[in-house]
Amino acid sequence: MILLAIDTSGKQGSIALARAGEPSADGGDFEVIEIASLVGGTFSAQLIPQITELLSSNGFVRNDIAAFAVASGPGSFTGLRIGLAAVKALAEVLHKAIAPVSLLEVCAFSSDAKGKIMAALDAGRTDVYVGEYEIPGTAGEVPQERMLSRNEFLAEAKGRIVVTPDSNLAEVARAAGSIVSTLAPISAADVARLGWRKIQSGETVGPEQLEANYIRRTDAEMLEKIGR
Repeated sequence: MILLAIDTSGKQGSIALARAGEPSADGGDFEVIEIASLVGGTFSAQLIPQITELLSSNGFVRNDIAAFAVASGPGSFTGLRIGLAAVKALAEVLHKAIAPVSLLEVCAFSSDAKGKIMAALDAGRTDVYVGEYEIPGTAGEVPQERMLSRNEFLAEAKGRIVVTPDSNLAEVARAAGSIVSTLAPISAADVARLGWRKIQSGETVGPEQLEANYIRRTDAEMLEKIGR
């Protein structure tokens, strides 16, 4: 099957085209065919033409896409909306399933770490997106994903395994006493790999169910933070 994955969560984005084989206990055959970069700030103008070019250059047409994987958050409000809107439209026309993928979960499953893991991404303004996972996980277990201040993150990360693609977060977490695994920058290829795992386990949604996962503080929490 042909899988199209999209990540428009940050300043730079990407699209990945992948070929997945029959499902199996070890994930089955999986190959990333090609990755195309998206330049930040113009995702809305680039996305559909880039998808068309990516398919055409590899000898495929839109109807060859069997499923979608998309970064659902956390990240840029505008960027995420553009990527999700494109996937919704394509999936609705093609009647295909979508695997929403958390970038924090991508961090956790892209590392070789085992046990209790804290994935971390820079949220800007001295805040940090964090996700807590157990690998290997328990069936039906729901991961905890939150946004913490930098100080809260360092306090909770102490003595734990932290995985992150952000070198600054890696440095401060290591200095605070955490075991740190620094990852390569996340791309749509990573979203595709985790998306394929989710597709195999039935963790998919229809276009009408696809939503962004911003992991932002509530207004009450923001007011509390300002008042400290």
